[in-house]
Amino acid sequence: MMVAVLAAMSLALFCGYAGRRGLAVGLFVVSLCLAIGLFLFEIYSPDYGFRMPWIQVDAGGPMRA
Repeated sequence: MMVAVLAAMSLALFCGYAGRRGLAVGLFVVSLCLAIGLFLFEIYSPDYGFRMPWIQVDAGGPMRA
């Protein structure tokens, strides 16, 4: 899914460089919608959604006072 976001953004940048402003804006909106969809898919994932394992802290660590 991230490949689709990157492809749409790359095409938008290329179209903007080539002078096709309307198409570039449209592709940018598509890439933004794809990115939001990917974010929501990962948040509502049954594997690790809403848990955010990268910021979990352990209350009973070795430095407990």
